Amino acid sequence: MNTAQQIVCGHCGKINRLPIERDPDAARCGSCHQPMFSGQPIEVDEAGFDRHVAKSDIPVLIDFWAPWCGPCRSMAPMFERAAKALEPRVRLLKLNADTAPSVSSRLRISGIPTLLLMQ
Repeated sequence: MNTAQQIVCGHCGKINRLPIERDPDAARCGSCHQPMFSGQPIEVDEAGFDRHVAKSDIPVLIDFWAPWCGPCRSMAPMFERAAKALEPRVRLLKLNADTAPSVSSRLRISGIPTLLLMQ
């Protein structure tokens, strides 16, 4: 029986083991001591994306976006609102498709904005 889950810190990227019985809303990173969940999407680069997807035991919802994309900018406030509602059950990430083209290519993302839920 698994008594802890792994969660990647959105501030420093360290992996934390959080006991199942502990309230995730009050959890702080063991390395940087920042809150594990802030109710805000986390902007990540390629390495951060890979780390969150591979090492986190909670689902990850990723917004593939670009700063020049009008629909991406229009959707951003709703994505932020979703982070407040879904954390700590789901981690929300934002990945700039222009600065991480290899991730978009690897996942065959051909248009933005694209939302991808990964478990």
